[in-house]
Amino acid sequence: MKKSLDQKILRIKNNKYSPRDFIIADAKDGDLAMGVTTPGSKRNENGKVLKGYKNLVDYKNAMISMTKSNLVDIMLMSASVGEDLVKRNLFKNSTITPAIRMNDTTDIWLMRNGNYRKTNPRPFRSAQMDKVSKLVNLGLFSVTFSNNVDYDLAMLNAYKEFRIEASKYKFKHFLEVFNSPIDLNMNIRQMGDYVNDCIIKAIAGQTKDERPLFLKIAYNGPKAMEELASFDPENLIVGILGGSKGTTRDCFELIKKASQYGAKVALFGRKINLCEDQNLIVACMRKVVEGDWGGIGIDSKLEISDALQSFDKGFVQGNFDEQKMLLSKHKFMYEIERYCDDIRRHDTTGWVCGLGHGIDKTTPEEHVHLFIETVRNRLS
Repeated sequence: MKKSLDQKILRIKNNKYSPRDFIIADAKDGDLAMGVTTPGSKRNENGKVLKGYKNLVDYKNAMISMTKSNLVDIMLMSASVGEDLVKRNLFKNSTITPAIRMNDTTDIWLMRNGNYRKTNPRPFRSAQMDKVSKLVNLGLFSVTFSNNVDYDLAMLNAYKEFRIEASKYKFKHFLEVFNSPIDLNMNIRQMGDYVNDCIIKAIAGQTKDERPLFLKIAYNGPKAMEELASFDPENLIVGILGGSKGTTRDCFELIKKASQYGAKVALFGRKINLCEDQNLIVACMRKVVEGDWGGIGIDSKLEISDALQSFDKGFVQGNFDEQKMLLSKHKFMYEIERYCDDIRRHDTTGWVCGLGHGIDKTTPEEHVHLFIETVRNRLS
């Protein structure tokens, strides 16, 4: 079975890229970082978050479901999970490429009550090349630069040793470069400049056959992304990492902005894994990148102006707080009048008025009529 990753990489390198060639990886390697909490919180049948955490079986089942959906191009796993799913032949007749995280530097050690991210990152590798290479032919290697000669030298030497092994086993890899977890006294623009230069320095001494297929980096703003993506576009494919958990809007905005400024890969972990419907959010991510979507609904936590700027194709529906429909008539009318006054200050082209999450069954019918009438009278 042909892998979508191979086909997309080829089109990108031949300058035939289109948004449909955007590469998405489901980063399900969190067990190397967060331990028991990795699979996320338990939920009931309605999606409500419960106490306690899902287990490893749940985590694997999410990977199986995502793989069978063919929505992603890469499934990134720890060596232990990868061994299990590969031996189950999950990827044998799949377009998805299995990959394994090949190192776990100390800055991804996110155990409960731990404080490893308060110190300079050190290199460390759990996975062994001779074992992993029998399972897959793609791995992630990660480095983090601290602007400290001793720690950065250790990172680069660890990466060099990995590449020597990878060449011996004809093993492909992609390179992850984190922003430093410790304070380097840099703003986001300076951090982007620093990381970009570190990346070019790190790969400049590599021959073609040992270079990473693509990069996985933090989004440090449009200037940094565009600069790196345009530096050597035929040989250096830039991708973004999802970072910490966030809202659905955060996820869509991140992938839209990054792709707009040159990213051609997204490797998201918690932004997918902690979502109520993991397959749905990935499907929507593709629609956002490809511009092939009718519209999106937003809740009251999101400013209308921000939404209209972030999603400039299709309609934006929302975002009056449905809980305010339950207030007394006097308080409700005050809130809806204030809402209309705020809306009128924005360019609402493409906006469809609506409630954030629908009408609660206890909402007074009179308030529903008042909402519709007030919005029509004030905003039409």
